[in-house]
Amino acid sequence: MLKRINIKPWQLILGVVLLGVWIYCYIANTDITNSVVASGMRFGMPLALAAMVGIMCERSGVINIGIEGTMLLSGFTGFYVASWSKNIVAGLMIAILTGILTSFVHAMMTIQWKMDQIIAGTIINILASGLTSFLYKQGSTIPNSWPIFDIPILGQIPFIGHAFFTQQGPIQYLGLILIPAIWVMMYKTRWGLRTRAVGENPGSADTAGVSVIKVRMINVMFGGAIGGFVGGFICLELVGSFSKEFTAGSGFTALALMIFGRWNPMGAFAAAILFGLAQALSTQLQIFGVTNIPNQFITMLPYVFTIVVLAVSAGKVRPPAAAGKSYEKEQA
Repeated sequence: MLKRINIKPWQLILGVVLLGVWIYCYIANTDITNSVVASGMRFGMPLALAAMVGIMCERSGVINIGIEGTMLLSGFTGFYVASWSKNIVAGLMIAILTGILTSFVHAMMTIQWKMDQIIAGTIINILASGLTSFLYKQGSTIPNSWPIFDIPILGQIPFIGHAFFTQQGPIQYLGLILIPAIWVMMYKTRWGLRTRAVGENPGSADTAGVSVIKVRMINVMFGGAIGGFVGGFICLELVGSFSKEFTAGSGFTALALMIFGRWNPMGAFAAAILFGLAQALSTQLQIFGVTNIPNQFITMLPYVFTIVVLAVSAGKVRPPAAAGKSYEKEQA
């Protein structure tokens, strides 16, 4: 049964332990538990969506370490267009468009020109960092922020209602729909079957009539749209401002969470929420005024957690077989 639903025994045990801790904390202090879990959702959702970019690309055979740069450029253009036009919807649309254009450049370098995929992603990151730092101007503001609201009925569900369905913006709620939708697309549709076939054995997929180049181009650009969405999400909803290097390594953290989630959208989402909870817990410890532990050690807790989890699980995972390999039709 566990093999059928793709859950490892250690993942099940970890989930049961975390659920038990959650229930215990909820009973002990409902308000603080709800606050920590809701903060974990806000911290984790951008990382979960960024992990979807990596999944979309690597499942089709393209390694994308340019997620950081895609988010940075998209957040920059989205914020300043929103500031200039006084319209946050226009800002979000431009952020998504920027993500698509950035991923198109990445796709051309890796798929059409067959550059080394790690180098191509590094170029995107360096380009984004340089452009945004050079063009950055202080003093810009957006006209308003996305409305915060509750979802009726769902917000009243014990344990999860407050965290998932209350006091969130529309982009956060959209993420809760988008991630399961990507899972359905990846595992329950013809497009998903072709994507996974191209990522595992592009030669066989090509023989079966699937256009490897087309599938990879579409997936990379679709991933870029999600990356642009995340960049706009952070600047226009979570933070409400733009600062240089605001991503602060989120793209690379998302890649680690993608590996922990075994290139599965729902697995990466769960990993991102765990990371978000660790980050929310470290924030809560600082609010409590824990003085016998240096603040730097409390701040680094989420990243230590990520390293430990990857050290335990990374040796047991297998990436898509064709990830990082350029496809030559004549060699199929």
